[in-house]
Amino acid sequence: MEIREIRALRGPNYWSAKRHKLIVMVLDLQEMEQRPTNKIDGFLERLEAMFPTMYEHRCSVGTAGGFFERVKEGTWMGHVIEHIALELQTLAGMDVGYGRTRGYGEEGVYNVVFTYIEAEVGKYTARASVRIAEALIDGKDYDLEEDIQEMREIRERVRLGPSTGSIIAEAESRGIPWIRLNKYSLCQLGYGVNQKKVQATVASTTSNIGVEIAGDKEDTKFLLEQAEVPVPKGEIVRSEEGLKDAVDYIGYPVVVKPISGNHGRGITTDVRNLDDALEAFQAAKKVSRSVIIERFIVGDDYRLLVINYKLVAAAKRTPAHVVGDGKSTVQELIDQVNLDPKRGYGHEKVLTMIEVNDLTLGILKEAGKTLDSVLDKEEVLILKDTANLSTGGTAVDVTDIVHPYNIFMAERIAKIVDLDICGIDIMTTDMSQPLPDTGGAVIEVNAGPGFRMHLDPAEGLPRNVAGHVIDMLYPPGATSRIPIVAVAGTNGKTTTTRLIAHIARMKGFKVGYTTTDGVYIQNRLLMTGDCTGPASAEFVLKDPTVDFAVLESARGGLLRAGLGFKNCDIGIVTNVAADHLGLKGIHTIEQLARVKGVIPQTVFPDGHAILNADDDLVYEMRNEIDCNLALFSLDETNPRIVKHMKAGGLSAVYENGYITICKGEWKMRVTKATQVPLTFEAKALFMIQNVLPAVLTGYLRGFSIEDIKVAIESFIPSPAQTPGRLNMFRFKEFNVLLDYAHNPAGLRALHQMIDKMDGSPKVGMIAGIGDRRSEDNHEIGMVAAEMFDEIIIRQDKNLRGKSDKEIIDMIHSGIKSVKEDMKVTIIPSEREAITYALTNAEKGSLLVLCSDVVPDALNLVMDFKEKEAQA
Repeated sequence: MEIREIRALRGPNYWSAKRHKLIVMVLDLQEMEQRPTNKIDGFLERLEAMFPTMYEHRCSVGTAGGFFERVKEGTWMGHVIEHIALELQTLAGMDVGYGRTRGYGEEGVYNVVFTYIEAEVGKYTARASVRIAEALIDGKDYDLEEDIQEMREIRERVRLGPSTGSIIAEAESRGIPWIRLNKYSLCQLGYGVNQKKVQATVASTTSNIGVEIAGDKEDTKFLLEQAEVPVPKGEIVRSEEGLKDAVDYIGYPVVVKPISGNHGRGITTDVRNLDDALEAFQAAKKVSRSVIIERFIVGDDYRLLVINYKLVAAAKRTPAHVVGDGKSTVQELIDQVNLDPKRGYGHEKVLTMIEVNDLTLGILKEAGKTLDSVLDKEEVLILKDTANLSTGGTAVDVTDIVHPYNIFMAERIAKIVDLDICGIDIMTTDMSQPLPDTGGAVIEVNAGPGFRMHLDPAEGLPRNVAGHVIDMLYPPGATSRIPIVAVAGTNGKTTTTRLIAHIARMKGFKVGYTTTDGVYIQNRLLMTGDCTGPASAEFVLKDPTVDFAVLESARGGLLRAGLGFKNCDIGIVTNVAADHLGLKGIHTIEQLARVKGVIPQTVFPDGHAILNADDDLVYEMRNEIDCNLALFSLDETNPRIVKHMKAGGLSAVYENGYITICKGEWKMRVTKATQVPLTFEAKALFMIQNVLPAVLTGYLRGFSIEDIKVAIESFIPSPAQTPGRLNMFRFKEFNVLLDYAHNPAGLRALHQMIDKMDGSPKVGMIAGIGDRRSEDNHEIGMVAAEMFDEIIIRQDKNLRGKSDKEIIDMIHSGIKSVKEDMKVTIIPSEREAITYALTNAEKGSLLVLCSDVVPDALNLVMDFKEKEAQA
């Protein structure tokens, strides 16, 4: 078997508009296509032995054990690998359940699709599942535990930490979108101008000064002392001599800790002699140059969490420890504790497994014990010197018993340090009593405090502390979103996108939009190239100046990685025509329609899908949407439009020469099509078709008819406004029309327009495309032969897997099938082909240049125009 490709989808996609995290593995079964599972001796038995828990997989049978029944009856290996991938992730602590295996369109080749929690783990799982299947086929031994541990480790490396993860989960539950901004914990909540950022538990609202103060324990302690907050007596030291003076002044026991640091690094507690103090000093020096020596406060370790200057949770923390039973060794007791199902690797569960490291061995040595020592019954042995959960500690929720004085004190400390998300560490014998009465003290103030102990304490009530963060960032009435208009279709989507962006700009919005030419922010081109995929969409949604997004969404990015957004307010599909077939497993126009149909499926329930009523495949998409429907048509008598209007629906039509919006059967004429420059005096019907969904979008966003009229009448097709889309250049003796038409449907639409235009002879420059089907390139030649009196065949810059001769021959054969004697000139270079056309143009002729690299072609034509003006 051969893995051809593994893709991680992360948004609405061809396979599911609702399941956004999918691995798609293109798998060639090769000889296994002829060997279903019932023809492999012992395969079922080996599968059951390796994955007994797979009995729960119901598969299409619908009952427990259903998948094993399918294997017994005989199923193909792609299906088996799908189920192995799901079970393997579940065994690694990532419970997933959705999978599909479908033909790719070639014999023996399949799309194996399954859900993932973390993309990198999902990709590893895909490869491991094939290895496991091969071992099962061959009857070889296989160590599953090695894969499972590797998957756990990958997950810990790439996942968001539990604190950030809880904030993101809370945001998702409230419908707030988010984007991960780096491989660590920096995330953006919301889109455009309404975005906020979080990193771990530091928010974009958090004071930088507050973080600086909390990171400097000397400054923190000084400020708290000045405010009469109980803190331990202490000194800052930088040398061993200073250490000796400090312990003489403070007296034992002491705590030694670095002046800056987190997660308990470099901290040693309950130090009772100079030798231990010197050793602790060296450990702290590894973290920071300056070290704090403080009086060791007797009591329990408590963490108070303050968010938006209000106490929201409190926990009592206990360091990792074991309790003797009079017969088990320390190592055996640790192993028993680690068997607790609540404990896992890293942050995967409520508690972390206790790891024996040098610190643990040092603590044992100091206590006069080893890992082989047997503890007396009920004897407690502390294994770490801090109570952090990440080192195996436990936490008990005590929020409801915190004394009002201590609440007042914690909220006051957050204001003193100026931290809106603040963790305060306190040592006291009783949190239900005022801190001064117990002789306790504030040990530390933390910026970016961990939430894990509050979210899922070992005992007590879990607290939704992340909810308080979201309340602070997005208080009632605040919005996290900006309007998103998504545009899909085979032809016309770039022009429609640009026109909608223009309409919104005219209303004062700061628009970001994506096109096949690049990404524009406030009409400035910031990225060039085909920018219609998820990365380009995120580029717009991440921009903090944008308050309106128009996103052209093409099939390529959607198939490769899914959409870059989960929902939109308006989803438009212009049309569906045969293009890009035979790529990425999409072989039929119906499959292509399914790809483009993802866009209207992502529209919010109170939003609108705007569909082309003149296109059968687009019109059918209305059956899959969960939102309002608006239609557009070039024919007001279209029965679909008539029915929709009678039902009170919203539509846009071309009637009696007018661009018209219909609310039910009431007509609101926007303007005459001849007044819209984009339509070339109403000669370009396909451009009128592009205008209709644009005016509907403006109306749905609350723009007045007059504002829409002004906008579409001021949008002039030109190299600046619509590069490569009907750019007309009028030379002294001939005219040039430059367009991006690159498929049969696009050429046919262009044919309708140039038939109405003056100019003779009509000369066309066309090209085939290397990754299209032979019949598509042949059809381009046929359509061109019907359109033009003379044809120049050029070649695309990227041949995409075929030779230039192969592609040219396909085009040429199409031309000859229509006009055997058609004058055809073959010039592979686009630049040379354009130069030839312009220098050999006859008086009164119309040159139609279908370009591949639009910016270069425009520059070349404009250079010729400039030279003509200077002559």
